[in-house]
This record gives sequence, structure tokens and C-alpha cells, in this order.
Amino acid sequence: MSKIEKTLETHKVRPTAMRILIYKFMVNNKRAIALSEIENAFVKVDRATLSRTIRTFEKSGIVHQIDDGTGIPKYALCEVGCNCEVEQDLHLHFHCSKCDETICLTDRKIPHINLPEGYSAESVNLVVKGICYKCNNA
Repeated sequence: MSKIEKTLETHKVRPTAMRILIYKFMVNNKRAIALSEIENAFVKVDRATLSRTIRTFEKSGIVHQIDDGTGIPKYALCEVGCNCEVEQDLHLHFHCSKCDETICLTDRKIPHINLPEGYSAESVNLVVKGICYKCNNA
């Protein structure tokens, strides 16, 4: 059994061929990816299958969705031990305005935000926009 299959099974996701391919694609890209990018990478993939796979990954804590302000949701793999809880697993995202890539800065945690009494957070999204190190060095 491969490492990817073990990872999927750890999250109680059956490791089908398509799920393994999509997971491997996301690992190899090391950045947040739009559904359309995954669709373009797999010429013969059914759009519904792709959407279901990403939804399954998201519900199982394998990926998290990022709203980077472009109007196109992006998806990135969660780090090991992440359960995408608002109180514990929040990290910074960076969107490059030059190359249009969005990456997770998992080592940069968002501090806990104390909301007024009666308020409860369902999600938090912090995106820093600017020029990434690759574009700055080009």
C-alpha cells in the first residue's frame, strides 16, 4: 500500500484511482489549486467526479478551501494533524499578484481572535497579497 493510499485511509476515504491521482497532483504542485487546473491536468476526467472528490477531501480534512480574493476558490492540502478547526489550525495564505499563485504559509499561524460575546466564528481567512519570492527573484 502506497503512502497516498495510507493517507486517504487514515482520513476514512477509500483510495480510488482518481482520488490517488488528484492527491498526487496536489502534492506535486505544492500550492493552492483551482478546480479548473485539476480538470485541465486530467483531460478525460468527469467534472462531477472531480467536484465530488474535492468535496470528499474537504469534508475529510485532506484539503481546505481558500478564498484568495480572485473569485475562484482554491484548494490546498492540509498539513499533518490538521483538522481545519477555527480555534487551532489557522494559517496565513499568500497570493502573488504577479504570477497569480496562492500558497499556504503553514508556519505562519493566525493568532486567536477574541470575538465579542454572542459571536461565533465559522471560518477565518487571512490572505496577504503581494509579490512572491519567485517573482521577486525573476
